[in-house]
Amino acid sequence: MRSVAIAATDGMLHFELAMACEVFGAKPDAIPGPWYDVTVCGDHPVRAGRFHIQPDRGLDHLAGADTVIVPAVTDIDAEIPADLLKAVTAASRAGARIVSLCTGAFVLAAAGILDGLRATTHWAHTDQLAARYPEVAVDPDVLYVDNGHVLTSAGKAAAMDLCLHLVRRDHGPAIANIVARRLVVPPHRAGGQAQYVTTPIPEQDDHPLSGLLPWVMQRLDQPLTVEDLARRANMSARHLTRYFRATTGTTPLQWLLTQRVRRAQELLENTDDGIDLIATAAGMGTATTLRRHFQRSVGVPPDTYRRTFRT
Repeated sequence: MRSVAIAATDGMLHFELAMACEVFGAKPDAIPGPWYDVTVCGDHPVRAGRFHIQPDRGLDHLAGADTVIVPAVTDIDAEIPADLLKAVTAASRAGARIVSLCTGAFVLAAAGILDGLRATTHWAHTDQLAARYPEVAVDPDVLYVDNGHVLTSAGKAAAMDLCLHLVRRDHGPAIANIVARRLVVPPHRAGGQAQYVTTPIPEQDDHPLSGLLPWVMQRLDQPLTVEDLARRANMSARHLTRYFRATTGTTPLQWLLTQRVRRAQELLENTDDGIDLIATAAGMGTATTLRRHFQRSVGVPPDTYRRTFRT
């Protein structure tokens, strides 16, 4: 029986904590044989949002578990409790599998567990994680990252994806599907699938791109080049590329491709249009081109994406 210890301290989010308890602590009747032995660990009664939690054991119990799960923290700028860092570090040194859900990655990073590793967290906080812990290779565009004994997830639903991924690793896909069916969630979303986020547009009226980007968004179905964008912005292509990198972190063409994929996502979610029509509306030209770029960017084919959202 695999032991799972869930860390619990004041300031954690109840959603991810409860999710871990539900996935690993409630064995479906259809599953034969042993299941997980789940323990909630904290040194005192914990306040998580509106809820009060009475831990089963102290934080020192983390070091004896096979898997340690650190749920999301509410305030990423708040000081991480020293006893939590000590307990998670001890568990890692003892050989436990260490898992963070959402902003729990900040705890793992503060403990040095993510140094030299690829990791992720909620898309709204990936920049802060990367800036605060430069030794960590932060990937903002994935649902979760599996480094073997250290795993991190993005927010909310992606945390569920990672929990099911762990069940799949431990018990196989058939058992993971049974768990997913009981929870009424998709049985598998690959970790490399992109987080469903949009690229922000500068809001300042005096920003060099504030007029250009909305203009482009209204013309995604039209053929556009870097020269077209530079001409609209009244600057050279080289100057435009420099502004794009500073503002969006990418090149004009890559940004344009991302917006076309996002438009395709919206149409897949909200219309019954065929792939050919969506490819034209998103400026991809052909269904083949759309499928190629969509798969590369989102991590799943357009048809799979549509079925996921429709379900």
